[in-house]
Amino acid sequence: MSDTRRNVLVRGSTLLGSLALAGCTDLSNKPWVQNALGEVENLTRVAQRLFAGGHSLAPEYSKADVARMFRANGTLNPGTNDYAMHLANDFKDWVIPVGGLVEKPLKLSLVDLRRMPPRTQITRHDCVEGWSCIGEWTGAPLAPILAMARPKPEARYVMFYCADPMGNGALDAGGHIIPPPYYYESLDLLEATHPQTILAYDLNGKPLPVENGAPIRVRAERQLGYKMPKYVQKIDLVDSFTRIGGGKGGYWEDQGYQWYGGI
Repeated sequence: MSDTRRNVLVRGSTLLGSLALAGCTDLSNKPWVQNALGEVENLTRVAQRLFAGGHSLAPEYSKADVARMFRANGTLNPGTNDYAMHLANDFKDWVIPVGGLVEKPLKLSLVDLRRMPPRTQITRHDCVEGWSCIGEWTGAPLAPILAMARPKPEARYVMFYCADPMGNGALDAGGHIIPPPYYYESLDLLEATHPQTILAYDLNGKPLPVENGAPIRVRAERQLGYKMPKYVQKIDLVDSFTRIGGGKGGYWEDQGYQWYGGI
């Protein structure tokens, strides 16, 4: 075993052991616990890539394993007027800009994505709520799209901005409407360029249903469900999360979830 791998295991076990000795009750808000959990998250990511390899594949299954009805996670319909108009038009005008820290910004329509060499994969979706479901996904691999956009050297993360609002908004002190935040998520470039990371447009051989993210959702098969956003309408490459949302890299991360959702 290399020194690097040994250090990962020792540091991780020491942190977890400290948490176990202290007990779990009423510790989650203490700064030292938050720091330790963040360290464990980083160690988990490092360990996965050390032992499994940066682009190791998630398990794939046979058609006999595909669920007759694929359970939906998260938002079931964005419910906005804009989304309703796109749905009524079969998403013919749905365009996804790819920008941020790139040399060649792109604008991709659903037709553009369907013209690209597709990838079909039968994989298991694991939800943070504890359920799993197997489905067949078809879409455009993200790696060639990013390659076309030519990321700048400082780009580290891929941000996905979505059409589903999270909540109903609010009023400020002057009575003006504060719009609700919209769902967003991120992957690092290693995960974004993984062979099984695709912009999916079909589920089980048919166009995505609304509840499963029509017209486009991310499938990143080594990640938990909240890391695979639905209703994707914009992609940006960035160097940090500092000025985005709550600065944690995703909507649920802003609410306390871990940024690294690998399985």
